[in-house]
Amino acid sequence: MPMVSTNGISLRYEEYGAGEPVVMVTGTGAPGRVWRAHQVPALTAAGYRVITFDHRGIPPDGRAGQPFTLDDMVADLAGLIAHVSSGPCHVVGFSLGSVVVQELLVARPELVRRAVLMAAIGRADTLIRAMAAAEIDLCDSGAALPPRYAAYVQALQYLSGETLGDPERLRGWLDVFEMTATVGSAGMRGQLGLQVIDDRRSAYREIRCPCLVVGFADDRVARPHLAEEVAGCIPGGRYTEIAGCGHFGYLEKPGPVNSAIIGFLAEAER
Repeated sequence: MPMVSTNGISLRYEEYGAGEPVVMVTGTGAPGRVWRAHQVPALTAAGYRVITFDHRGIPPDGRAGQPFTLDDMVADLAGLIAHVSSGPCHVVGFSLGSVVVQELLVARPELVRRAVLMAAIGRADTLIRAMAAAEIDLCDSGAALPPRYAAYVQALQYLSGETLGDPERLRGWLDVFEMTATVGSAGMRGQLGLQVIDDRRSAYREIRCPCLVVGFADDRVARPHLAEEVAGCIPGGRYTEIAGCGHFGYLEKPGPVNSAIIGFLAEAER
């Protein structure tokens, strides 16, 4: 896996396909490989060069365990884009990754051609702040939830009612959540709480990059009205909502999510 030195650290990244570059930005604690199951195949088949990467804090960047800020993550992304693209490129973010992309659009707008922001927020409301505080408390306690219990909690938190009501699909998700419940991420603690942002909606009104904001109808983390607020702030921002999926909508309903992403990016070529 290639690495790039940027902003005082080394980031691991991978490239797939050929064509116009699309950089994919993951959510809290997630490695870049989460995009490989659904988004990478769809985007490369559509003629794009896809770049995925691991956020700082995830080994072997050499800084695992050291504190960092949202601004650090924005600067990391800027350095990666400058390394993999000779000009502005398309960028797709999810959850905390969307916040990183939104802040990049404010700080370094010349780097982005079009942006897709999934499960985006422009402000941290009471529930988001409570969730972040609870996750930090759990992480710092050193306690480990039993895998089956952790799987049950994650299913309720991240999946849609449609999936929860489908025994076969739910069993598959529970198996995945249970298998990954004990897999720690060195970057998770550093990223926890970074989505607790002040109200940034006035700053986002200065964004001029074409943006598609994607909300997930059953999202209990970044509820759809928060994503729609972001689209309403960005001049010319567009909002679409995908039914039948929760916070992990890009994995739960990849077909319509990928269609929305590819359709929006393709408009740049017309």
